[in-house]
Amino acid sequence: MTINANEQATQQKVRGSLMTGKRSDNIQLFLLALPAILLLVVFAYIPMAGIIIAFKQFNVSKGIFGSPWIGFKNFEFFFRTADAWRTIKNTLGMNFLIMATSLVANIAFALLCFNLRRKMAIKAYQTITIIPSFLSWVVVGYLVYALLKPTGGILNQIIVAFGGDAVKWYSEPSKWPVILVLVSLWHGVGNGSLFYFASLMTIEEDYFEAASLDGANKLQEFRYIILPHLVPLIIIMQILAIGRIFRADFGLFFNVTRDSGMLYPTTDVIDTYIYRALFAIGNIGMSAAVGLFQSVVGFVLIIFTNWTVKRIEPDNALF
Repeated sequence: MTINANEQATQQKVRGSLMTGKRSDNIQLFLLALPAILLLVVFAYIPMAGIIIAFKQFNVSKGIFGSPWIGFKNFEFFFRTADAWRTIKNTLGMNFLIMATSLVANIAFALLCFNLRRKMAIKAYQTITIIPSFLSWVVVGYLVYALLKPTGGILNQIIVAFGGDAVKWYSEPSKWPVILVLVSLWHGVGNGSLFYFASLMTIEEDYFEAASLDGANKLQEFRYIILPHLVPLIIIMQILAIGRIFRADFGLFFNVTRDSGMLYPTTDVIDTYIYRALFAIGNIGMSAAVGLFQSVVGFVLIIFTNWTVKRIEPDNALF
């Protein structure tokens, strides 16, 4: 009996020390995450009270809560304009195009780095492609303008040198979907490919050795080894991208196009339209209404897409 009592006491002490260790670890992890939690609360959750601006005729002198309530009139103001359908169509179309091309380019570049055997070459390629992501869209806009400037632009000089006629790029809206996609890829492929490259590095080398012994070529290795390994990450990244489908990259569409009115038929998106409307008429309530609409639609799309993925393959769902 004494031995059993001693064993029980020892076990209780061990359990107590383990619980104390876990509490200590949890406290340390919480303190480590505390700055990020505070930033999230201060800059994301507390400002949510401002959502009511979308349902009010905002007056600066009366403040957010003192301004008169007008219901859904701010939403109606946007959707009844002649430009609503054009901006929604451009936002969805360009985002789908950028999503699709970015996915292919990111995976292709990650595969290129993965198949390189020299670590110095991998670092060199990744460094070269990541550098553009550190440039602001204002700088990128000036670089693109230097390339496409109607008179004296680098590209027009090359065209003229080969006997062609200079192109007025900032007056040709049909050419800009391709230009914006290329600029977006150049700016983001370095960062975007890192996720896929990191995932590829976790594949066991034994799989490729077994495939080589079976006579598999590179295409078969990609189909039966690499692609199944990347599918969960691809799905998660695309679910997150779909959540931003109604929110275009303002810097890309405003600075790179230089807000040229001739390009509005293909480059005017919801964000740039609201920016101009805010400066032209100063309607803060309408801007808030459209921003709320974008957020709600993005949230619904994430939930629906994740639900669809969960019904097909639960292990690949985001949550």
